[in-house]
Amino acid sequence: MRLNLQTIIHSPGMTLPFAFQMDLSDVEIYSEKPVTNPVEVSGEVRNLAGVLELKAVVVTDLDLVCDRCLKTFRKEKKVVLDYLLAQELQDEEAEENILLLEGSELDIEELASTSFILDMDTKTLCSEDCEGLCDGCGVNLNEEACRCQPEVDPRWAALSQLLDKPE
Repeated sequence: MRLNLQTIIHSPGMTLPFAFQMDLSDVEIYSEKPVTNPVEVSGEVRNLAGVLELKAVVVTDLDLVCDRCLKTFRKEKKVVLDYLLAQELQDEEAEENILLLEGSELDIEELASTSFILDMDTKTLCSEDCEGLCDGCGVNLNEEACRCQPEVDPRWAALSQLLDKPE
């Protein structure tokens, strides 16, 4: 979706609201396709005394797999966009939060999808205190206790044999 900002570029106080959906279900992130629902994008471009300000929210529910316990879960993903827009830059090094318009247009769909994908977490957890899977028996430690016998350090093996003898 392209926004034509010609009507508000030279009109301080004017706003141009927008809302649309994106389909990112075919986007593969870390060998998974977590975006199974439409991505909602809504916001506005406002002319504040000759400065164009873009504020938007990109939100959807992701279907993820926990990196520790391999449990599938759903989590809301929300990305906030906050940029200044300009037709040309006076100083190339001045601001990193300024986006250049293509004439008087902005490709808001490309901006939203790129920002959304770049903001994806590299590690997904079903909860912050997820204990994961046991290295030995593979049991989910969030649901039950491990059934593995603790390995004895070979340096203490002789002592452990003394403890195992009946009195």
